[in-house]
Amino acid sequence: MPAGTVRYWSWLFAAPACRAPLLGIYALGAEWQALMHPAAESSAARLKLAWWQEEMQRLAAGSPVHPISRYLAALPGASAVDFSPLQSAVSAAAAQVSGVPLERGGDLEPHARSLWGNPLLLASQLADAAAGDPDAVHRAGIDAPMLAGIRHCSAALAAAEYLAKAIRDYRQDARIGRIPFAVDELMAAGVENADLAADTAPAHLQSYLEGLHRRAAGYFDTAAGALPPAQRSPHRHLLVRAALGREHMRQAAERREPGRPRPRLRWRLRDMLRAWTVARRAQRDNGDL
Repeated sequence: MPAGTVRYWSWLFAAPACRAPLLGIYALGAEWQALMHPAAESSAARLKLAWWQEEMQRLAAGSPVHPISRYLAALPGASAVDFSPLQSAVSAAAAQVSGVPLERGGDLEPHARSLWGNPLLLASQLADAAAGDPDAVHRAGIDAPMLAGIRHCSAALAAAEYLAKAIRDYRQDARIGRIPFAVDELMAAGVENADLAADTAPAHLQSYLEGLHRRAAGYFDTAAGALPPAQRSPHRHLLVRAALGREHMRQAAERREPGRPRPRLRWRLRDMLRAWTVARRAQRDNGDL
């Protein structure tokens, strides 16, 4: 978790009970992200993800072997947590590495939820257990009021971050045969594979990307407002991620405008101040300050 990244700031300003679970979940995410990177050799990445699929099965069964998995299994309350959603996260990563596209726009949210949303939700469940509320883990059914807000927030945040990354890296992905966008939407917009790989996006692709940008911003806004007051402070790491993700998208759009001056403050300082402000506001609103 490199200093200055969104994940770093969300961990640094997280509630104390969330920091240890987040560290483990973020470490797993870093392993899988490295294998999903366009520069990674695809056949080796598929083999490694197959091993991780087996490792997540071992973690769910209580017998992991990798140091990160063993760290998660040793966290307070981990024995009451269902780790099986991490298997679907690895499956979603493997699908991307294999170049399996999203067929329909409606597939994006379930895919993003499997890839990033469920691991974030699991971190929150581990944090609840560590904070002395193990019953919250047992009430973790899909309609459980205790986790409804966190589930909604995590899912919206996952969809936003998936789209933001796809918009940023689509050209690299297209050049190695991966299409991060939904096929039916691309066809409706008249976007061909060659358009995605081109050095300069044609007008119809730019229009499509602008629509995705608005959609991602909407997901970030949804995530920022999804937590009820009682959950905003203990799960403020989600709010930090939503705020920074939304701001990074805005800054990226500004940099694409001709004649726009670069911000004077370093990005790292701006992100730190924004993350601190969001976390402090969540604590204040919850009466923790």
